[in-house]
Amino acid sequence: MQNDKFRSAPLTLLLSERAQQEFGERIGKTLQGVPYRLMDLNAPKDAMGNFNVDIAFLSRDVTADSGKQKLASSLVRFYEMIERSPSLQWLQTHAAGADRPIYGQMRQRGVSVTTASGANAVPVAQMAVTGMLLLARRFPELLDAQRRKAWEPLLNQRAPRDLAGQTAVVVGLGPIGLEIARLLKALNMKVVGVRRSRSPCLSVDETVPFEGLTAMLPKADWVFLACPLTDQTRGLLNRETLNLLSKEAGVINVSRGEVIVEADLIEALQVGQIGKAYLDVLVNEPLDTSSALWDMPNVIISPHTAGHTLGHYAAVGDIFLNNLECWRGGMPLINAID
Repeated sequence: MQNDKFRSAPLTLLLSERAQQEFGERIGKTLQGVPYRLMDLNAPKDAMGNFNVDIAFLSRDVTADSGKQKLASSLVRFYEMIERSPSLQWLQTHAAGADRPIYGQMRQRGVSVTTASGANAVPVAQMAVTGMLLLARRFPELLDAQRRKAWEPLLNQRAPRDLAGQTAVVVGLGPIGLEIARLLKALNMKVVGVRRSRSPCLSVDETVPFEGLTAMLPKADWVFLACPLTDQTRGLLNRETLNLLSKEAGVINVSRGEVIVEADLIEALQVGQIGKAYLDVLVNEPLDTSSALWDMPNVIISPHTAGHTLGHYAAVGDIFLNNLECWRGGMPLINAID
């Protein structure tokens, strides 16, 4: 049955011009028989100074090159439009997580917020495992030797450890964490998953709740962070928990920078408390040029780009359109934030 929300005034959907071009026809088919109009970021305010958006789709081109401290003008405009839309009922974001303050503000207003969790699970997991492989096979040393035009084989004591049989602790078993686990099992590694429940998962040898993480860390050769940022996960890796890891252990973070206490991580790397790290996310993005992380030979940094692929935009669009169909039918939305 059609959602009752469609039976009064025409539905107003806020999408970027690109999103309208790519998904407009499919939106029309999904809303066939429903009065609606599409609005872009150039739309004027009404006489009351409002925009009256009912459904908003935050696509990647709107976020553009926004960081945590500095927002692109297109994103500032998008935020203004949804904040001045008393009729807003649902916000779909392209991100896998919803930890930006605006999402909390919308939810406090009673707005449904849905993420694109799963749309980039495969590339993020591939990037995470690539980071592990680069560190495990000592590619930073090999690339340094190449820059110096030095032939320095990794022989004898410099030879890398075998990955088969090593233990990886994967924190967070959503779409990204499960894909990481699957790839790690293909490398014949032991995988311990950390999640809110103990229910078993495919490709995971053992599952423990967050309360059991500290007991697992001394056994870990690698710790993969693939969890959302919550009160429970903020600062999850800190001086105390990092000290439980072995000196050879590696940390892989593709979740949020705030899951790690960055100063404690830097100290642990500097004193040799842990062996290495791959970081796609940082507390401050862009990372300040004065950060010690830039110059550490045992650290690989990527600029929050693990999930970026040419196919991501379409994958997010599919989630939005599937949700739009759910919305019309009065069914629960996919990836709704609790």
